[in-house]
Amino acid sequence: MIKERISKLRAKMMENNVQAYIVPTSDFHETEYVCDYFACRKYMSGFTGSAGVLVVLLDKAALWTDGRYFIQAANQLEGSGIDLMKMGQPGVPEIDAYIVENLKENDTVGFDGRVMNTKDALAYKSVFDLAHLNMNVNLDLVNEVWTDRPQLPSTPTFHYSEKFSGESVESKLSRLRAFLKENKVDSIVLTSVDQIAWLYNLRAHDIPNFPVALAYSIVSLESASIYMDASRLDELSLKEFKDNHVTVCGYSDIYLATKTLTGSVLVDPSSVNYAIVSNLQAKPVFKESPIILWKALKNDTELKCTKWAHIKDGVAVTKFMYWLKKNAGKIEMSEMSVQSKLQLLRSEQENYLEDSFDTICAYKEHAAMMHYSSKPETNVDITNSGMLLIDSGGQYLEGTTDITRTFVLGDISEEERYWFTKALRGHIRLSDAHFLFGCSGINLDILARGPLWDQDVDYQCGTGHGVGHLLNVHESPNGFRWRVLPHRNEMCVLDEGMITSNEPGVYCEGKFGIRHENEMVVVKGNVNNYGQFMHFEPITFVPFDLDGLDVSLLTNEEKAWLNNYHQEVFEKISPYLTRDEAEWLKSACRSI
Repeated sequence: MIKERISKLRAKMMENNVQAYIVPTSDFHETEYVCDYFACRKYMSGFTGSAGVLVVLLDKAALWTDGRYFIQAANQLEGSGIDLMKMGQPGVPEIDAYIVENLKENDTVGFDGRVMNTKDALAYKSVFDLAHLNMNVNLDLVNEVWTDRPQLPSTPTFHYSEKFSGESVESKLSRLRAFLKENKVDSIVLTSVDQIAWLYNLRAHDIPNFPVALAYSIVSLESASIYMDASRLDELSLKEFKDNHVTVCGYSDIYLATKTLTGSVLVDPSSVNYAIVSNLQAKPVFKESPIILWKALKNDTELKCTKWAHIKDGVAVTKFMYWLKKNAGKIEMSEMSVQSKLQLLRSEQENYLEDSFDTICAYKEHAAMMHYSSKPETNVDITNSGMLLIDSGGQYLEGTTDITRTFVLGDISEEERYWFTKALRGHIRLSDAHFLFGCSGINLDILARGPLWDQDVDYQCGTGHGVGHLLNVHESPNGFRWRVLPHRNEMCVLDEGMITSNEPGVYCEGKFGIRHENEMVVVKGNVNNYGQFMHFEPITFVPFDLDGLDVSLLTNEEKAWLNNYHQEVFEKISPYLTRDEAEWLKSACRSI
C-alpha cells in the first residue's frame, strides 16, 4: 500500500518536473499534533509517530525522526522502501544535505508552502540556492494522491471564561498592541492555533486532544481580525469579538488579507507558514511572537485552576493504580483495555473534556519504544509479572495534565529494579533543584541525567517540556534538555509560573522501558545579595511504585524527598478515595 502511494506521488512529481518532494509533519499552523486532514506524512509513509519528515526522490525515499521513535519507525517502515534516518546520530545527513547529494543542478525541490514554516523554508532555500536547485513551494501533491482524504475539521467553539483563564480578551489585546507600539511595527500575523486560542479565550475540538480551532489572526494598532468560519462561533465568543471590535473573516481569506497589509508586519518565522510570508507586500519583521512567553507564564487564576485539575487527575490515576495492582493476573486485561479503564476513571472527574494526548500504554519490552501506541495488531495481554509504563494526561476546564508512572505488576529482574531506581533518582534530583534566576533547562538537565550518565547510559529525548493551560501538552519556550536543538524552542530562562514536566527514563530495546514523570511549577525562593533563588513545586500527585525500588541506591536526601512527596500525595488524594483505596494508598505512600 505504501509503495503504491509513493509510486503515485512520483508520477505526480514527474508531471510537475519535481525531483524531490518534502512531506513534513505539519498543518497550515505549524501544530505539533495534527488532525486527520493533515496526516500526509503518516499517509505516505505508514509511520504514525508525532514527529518526522518524509523526503521522496524519483528513485528512493527517506524519513527523518528523533530518538523517541527510532524503534517504532524501524518497525513501521519495514518493507516500505523508505530508509530510516535517525536524527542526531553519527553519519546521518541533514535533510537538505541528502537532497543536494542526490539531485543535480537545475533540479527542483517541491513542497506545500502552507505546511512549511518560514524559518525552515528559508533555510532550505539558502542551501538549495548554493547548489543551484530550484524550489516549487505551491505543490500539494499528496492531495492529488490521497483521494479519500478527510475533510478539514469545523467543530463548534466555546468561550474560555476568565474564571479559568484569569485574563480578559480586552486585556490581552491591549498587551499585544503595546508590544507592537514598543517594537515600532504596524501589525502582527498570528497563525499558531494555541496563541490564537489564548489571545481570544477561544477553544474548540478541531484537533484530537488539543482543544483549539483552526484559525488565523491579524492584529494591528487599530484593528483585529480572526479568520475562521463564523457559523462555528458560540454566542459568548461572538459577543467577545463584537465588544473588542474583532472582525470575523473566512478561513482562507488570510492569504488575500496578507497581500493588502501595509507598513511593517511582525511574523514569527518559526510558526507562520511560508505561503503567507511569500504573499506579503509589506515589510516583514521576523521576530518571535510575544504570546509564546506570555501564555507560558501562568497567572494566579491559571495556577489555582491547574492545581485543582491535577488533584482530580491524581485521584483518577491513583484509583487506576489501586485497581491495576489489585487485579493484575486475576482478571483478563490488555494494554488497550487498561488504557480504556484509565480514560474511564478520568472521565468520571468533573469538567473532564478529553485526554491531552494519545495514551502510551506499554507492557514489558513495548515500553522500550518511548512513544509506543498500542493497536489491535500490537496489543498484548497483561499479567502479574514485569512492568507496565503508562504515559497519559487529561484536558479539564481547569487545565492540562501529563503524568507517567511505571507500575510493577510482579517479579522484575535486578537489572529492571536497578534502572527503575536510577531513573527515579534523576527525577528526584531535578525536582529538588534550587537555582538562581537566569538559569534555563539546559543548566539543570544534568541533574536528571547524572545518575544515568554516571553509568554511561542516556535517553534519546529531552527531560521535560512546558505544558499549556487547556492547550497543547507540549508548550514552548521552557523545557529541560542537555543541548540546544535549533528546531525546538524550549531553552528560555525559567521564570515564576512556568509549568514543566520532569520525566527521565531508561529504555532497553527488546527488554523494558521505565519513565517517571511529574509536572512542576517554577516558584520564587529566597532573594539575597547573590540574586533571586528559584525552585520547583510539584503539582502532580500520584505515588511512585515503591515495589520497583532498590532503596539501598538512594541517598538519605533522596529518601527524605520521596517520603515528603508521598506524604503530600496521601494528604491531597486520600479524601477523594473509598475506604479501601485510602488504606491501600497509605501503604503505597509508606516511608522508606
